[in-house]
Amino acid sequence: MNNDLNQDFVVGLDAGGTRTRAVLASVRDGRPRGEGAAGPGNALTVPVPQLTDHLAEAIAEAVPEALRGRVVAVAGGFAGASRTAADEPGRLNAHSALTSALRRLGITAASVEIYSDIEAAFASAPGTPANGLALVAGTGAVAARITDHRCTATVGGDGWLLGDDGSGFWIGREAVRSALRMADGRGGSTVLAALVGREFGLPDEVVPGGGAKGPAFASREQREAYRMRLLPAVMAEPPIRLAGLAPLVSEAARGTDAVAMAILREAAGQLTETVRALGCRPGERLVATGGLLGTGGPLTEAVHRRLEEFGLEVDRVTDGCGGAVALARLEWELDPTTKRPASC
Repeated sequence: MNNDLNQDFVVGLDAGGTRTRAVLASVRDGRPRGEGAAGPGNALTVPVPQLTDHLAEAIAEAVPEALRGRVVAVAGGFAGASRTAADEPGRLNAHSALTSALRRLGITAASVEIYSDIEAAFASAPGTPANGLALVAGTGAVAARITDHRCTATVGGDGWLLGDDGSGFWIGREAVRSALRMADGRGGSTVLAALVGREFGLPDEVVPGGGAKGPAFASREQREAYRMRLLPAVMAEPPIRLAGLAPLVSEAARGTDAVAMAILREAAGQLTETVRALGCRPGERLVATGGLLGTGGPLTEAVHRRLEEFGLEVDRVTDGCGGAVALARLEWELDPTTKRPASC
């Protein structure tokens, strides 16, 4: 710790739809020295006071109090934020919350920069690339072209209500829709009806059981009771709850449930089409990240196979924290007016 007191540090943030992560790293070599985590960090959907609390919690856990005076630069990659305009709402929300959180913790960094989560994720790839394509598929989903570390074109990322096709939101919503279609007779038999029903606490007597030909409702009355209980249970939850249903679809697909397998195939197709819409060219580098595309993720194999068919060179990263750290160090290096005398 005594040696650390003579060094300068940066903080990198990855603020996504499900959680916020913070990493403290040496400005000299970028090596992590501390980590912290807190609740959701989407700059458009999380109210600024709550976002401030989540940022402060994550940063406080990552940065020991004794080192807070040594933080010289902070960079945050935020879901819902954009650098396309200075007055973009998500960017303004993120900057307001971050500066308030830093002030609360007594951190007076000379450089505080807001990036989108996809810019931070792209910069997390080996070598901190400046140009190429990125695909984020987790709670939400978006693809982007990155030029000089900035998004210059995006496809998707329009939120759970209007877009995010192929995302955790989308998969979870399809799971509920498939369950309801099975209940009203429009859809095929699927174990998702039982899995979704139990997830939302429906009583056993309304949940379909397994029969000789697969999951089935015992009667029209049971179908109606299922629908009448599931709808209000789903509507009573915040929209992000839908994304939490994606693992149920993966579970059902591993059991060869045809409806679940079709949902995952369609999700993989939606994600690769967002990349195609960017006008991708053979040989371009693409950085993929997000829970759906990680090691063992439900869409990893299918999406990577399709992207490689486009002739893209695919890198996979776990999140945007490493990229946010790299971007903070770059901002510090590129603005010598903010530097204080070098430490011994």
